[in-house]
Amino acid sequence: MKTLTKEMQAALTPKQSLEILKKGNERFVNNLKANRNLLQQVNETSDGQHPFAVILSCIDSRTSAELIFDQGLGDVFSVRIAGNVINEDILGSMEFACKVAGAKIIVVLGHSKCGAIKGACDHVEMGNLTALLTKIRPAVETETSTTKNRNSSNADFVENVAAINVKRTVTAVKERSLILKDMIDKGEIGIMGGMHDISTGIVTFYN
Repeated sequence: MKTLTKEMQAALTPKQSLEILKKGNERFVNNLKANRNLLQQVNETSDGQHPFAVILSCIDSRTSAELIFDQGLGDVFSVRIAGNVINEDILGSMEFACKVAGAKIIVVLGHSKCGAIKGACDHVEMGNLTALLTKIRPAVETETSTTKNRNSSNADFVENVAAINVKRTVTAVKERSLILKDMIDKGEIGIMGGMHDISTGIVTFYN
């Protein structure tokens, strides 16, 4: 796999960028890792980087974006935080990634059996984690299809909340960043939510 150059990055559309991620995940699931020389990529990116995507995912050790999308050095900006929530710093990072560095797509990636989602479902309060889980609470409250066992013992409830949380985050990015919304509206970048199944490795993207 070739290291991305500025010209290669500029030629990509948001749709093509999404396809690269989809094909990369396909390789990951089928254990068909692309042939790339990482040491060579270290050298080729030493003077500059031109990633095509920025991926907001959870800190969960099983959800490394570079691995599950089979990408190399210089390919993606990876933003990780428990529960794949956003704040000012993350929005600023996304604005840098897209407006300054030229990334063509933003992906908000949740995952199955997420500990942060479970914590929010259980109303966990612990130090600074309390404030983080508060950002997920609206997704818990939005999930109205479950009337019984609205806690982490209910696997379906947890997965429903995780999906809602991803979609709310996608909406929040557009609402809270005028820079990114303008780029999205002009078709310069795309934004997509998705869910990573930690049991199979498969990433499902939402329409």
